[in-house]
Amino acid sequence: MIGFVGVIVIWVIALLFLSIKVLPEYQRGVVLTLGRYTGTKGPGLVLLVPIVQRMMRVDLRVTVMDVPPQDVISRDNVSVRVNAVVYFRVVEPDKAMLQVADFYQATSQLAQTRLRSVLGQHELDDILSQRDSINHSLQQILDEATDPWGIKVSNVEIKDVDLNETMVRAIARQAEAERERRAKVIHAEGELQAAEKLRDAAAVLAQQPQALQLRYMQTMSDMSNSGKASTIVFPLPLDLLKPLLGPSG
Repeated sequence: MIGFVGVIVIWVIALLFLSIKVLPEYQRGVVLTLGRYTGTKGPGLVLLVPIVQRMMRVDLRVTVMDVPPQDVISRDNVSVRVNAVVYFRVVEPDKAMLQVADFYQATSQLAQTRLRSVLGQHELDDILSQRDSINHSLQQILDEATDPWGIKVSNVEIKDVDLNETMVRAIARQAEAERERRAKVIHAEGELQAAEKLRDAAAVLAQQPQALQLRYMQTMSDMSNSGKASTIVFPLPLDLLKPLLGPSG
């Protein structure tokens, strides 16, 4: 008799152990009763009917998923290797469990295909310089595609864009040529501004012959005070002497 009671006690304890579940704040439990969805439980203490009910735990925290490197052909026919990272979380546990067999694997495969598709619509320069815009486009596309699974994609970031050595050298040559072009443009603009200033100065000196004489003498003074022992011969235009000679000259 005592043995029978002991078996009953053990059986009751086992049933209680199977029926009582505790879910932390970041988890929810999708409950199936005889294979049929009957609700989402948690957080906290959850009571289940042993054998009749079964519960599947779902984590609601943000999941960071690394997208493996993908070989992409850009719109200008350049082969690049790109990887990314996706941030998502489950917002509807029942859909995540009932609408797709493995929501993590499904999201990963979807991210890989969408990454190749979206980057293939952009040229290499856009991929390298417009990452924020491409990231936003990928986030919207993935979020819309995973919505039926109860998944919310909050962010997508392209991490690395790897190019072959030939393309790297070509980009370096292009950057060097661009720098040379800018330097020549700046130099030409400087020459143009200097020519304009010289033209204005010549116009002023032409209106005031005395100013031209003073400038000529100032130049001679500067060269004589340079401290170098040398003989300098200046041609003296007669036009400079006319104001000094006066009307009688």
